[in-house]
Amino acid sequence: MKTTTFFTLIVFFILSLQASAIDPGADEILGIWLNHEKDAHIEVYKCGDTFCGKIIWLKNPNEDGAPKKDKHNPDDASKSNPLMGLDMLSGFSYKGNKKWDDGKIYNPREGKTYSCYLNIKDDGSLKVRGFIGLSIIGKTNYWSRVK
Repeated sequence: MKTTTFFTLIVFFILSLQASAIDPGADEILGIWLNHEKDAHIEVYKCGDTFCGKIIWLKNPNEDGAPKKDKHNPDDASKSNPLMGLDMLSGFSYKGNKKWDDGKIYNPREGKTYSCYLNIKDDGSLKVRGFIGLSIIGKTNYWSRVK
């Protein structure tokens, strides 16, 4: 009986160490970010085991008296979807050290989707690197957190 209790305590101790080793920084990306053009707020949220983001505010939400649409989308059926609420970040996994990778970013200005990684910099800005194939072939923007 004492052996079973001792074994149970050891297992419990090991499991508690593993739980404390989980990096709490994964959720640091959650919240609302202002894009580099300063004309949209993107809310980053958890979607299952990954992180996603959607447009929740536009400086100029209307065009010709109606909500702006995803008019550059290559899918004709999606061209009539409003930009407000549009999912533009998807599939990001936390890799540690304030970096999220393996995701996609959709650029509604072009109607194109790119591979992407995100990285919170020391100044608190969010580095957003979209690319095709290799990350050296791409573009970097910096977003700021909305307070």
